[in-house]
Amino acid sequence: MSEQKKDISQLGEFGLIDLITKDIKLKNETSVFGVGDDAAVLDYKNKKTILTTDILTEGVHFDLMYNPLKHLGYKAVVVSLSDVYAMNANPQQIVVSIAVSAKFTAEMIEELYEGIKLACEFYKVDLVGGDTTSSLSGLIISIAALGYADEEKITYRNGAQENDLICVSGDLGGAFMGLQLLEREKKVFTESKGGQPDLTGFEYVLERQLKPEARYDIVDELNEKGIQPTSMIDISDGLSSELLHLTTNSNKGCKVHLDKIPVSQELKEAADEFQLEPTTIALNGGEDYELLFTVSLSDFDKVKDWDKVSVIGHITSESDGKHLVTPDGSLVELSSMGWDGLKSEELT
Repeated sequence: MSEQKKDISQLGEFGLIDLITKDIKLKNETSVFGVGDDAAVLDYKNKKTILTTDILTEGVHFDLMYNPLKHLGYKAVVVSLSDVYAMNANPQQIVVSIAVSAKFTAEMIEELYEGIKLACEFYKVDLVGGDTTSSLSGLIISIAALGYADEEKITYRNGAQENDLICVSGDLGGAFMGLQLLEREKKVFTESKGGQPDLTGFEYVLERQLKPEARYDIVDELNEKGIQPTSMIDISDGLSSELLHLTTNSNKGCKVHLDKIPVSQELKEAADEFQLEPTTIALNGGEDYELLFTVSLSDFDKVKDWDKVSVIGHITSESDGKHLVTPDGSLVELSSMGWDGLKSEELT
């Protein structure tokens, strides 16, 4: 006999809060007081505070047919932490708010929070508060992340200078490719009324979509190498979109070499099955949560052999425009085809 599931309405808001916060322990000195009062109390002393927030909505940002709740909780934290790392800062606390519909049991919410707490443990951040309410449209997750940095270390989008090197961490396009695979198998499952998906051999790109990681290691190693980026942004909406954000905010142009954009072998194999061009996916696919940043030309020796980072181009004057450079040397104007939540079909 299966164990009876707990109805959230029977627990009530405070009962649910007790259930999901009962084992939370604070780890950071900056966390003076967390869950249990009207607000958290934090102390950053002489540091500058970094604050960001993200919202994920069922049916727009995730599909529970193939997004396990534990993975979803983990990813929701990563999405916010990545923005803090993109400021060249260190996250310390998160605040989590959720809205849930009647289809969710207490066990399902516990599973979601298992992923949230796992991410907190891995990234050494404290969950210090949040809010819960009901929803008429499925699950909504909103996470605010707080962090700190020395003033001189904070890196904005608008600091790129002419001749700066354009760098990107990791490889790109995997998350988008993972999403295409999941959507294809969802369609097969639905049309065949229960046919089991076959995702063998695509584990890497699936993980890039379902359980991405924020690049805290890049921020740490930039500091270790004595590199102060001139500008930085995380790649959540696609490389082309982020390049346009960075160069527009800096009032600069750019030249990015298509053959320098890093893509994995796993992406190439998956893209071949879908008859897609890997570089196009890398340019326009989102949710990689890698870091795009610029460094002074004088730092070339520090980045040229860095196995976690690729130099893909350089910053130019604004009048030179924003261009992609093809392998034969031709220039193609950079345009954005990345994710735009307000233009998605779900919201039209």
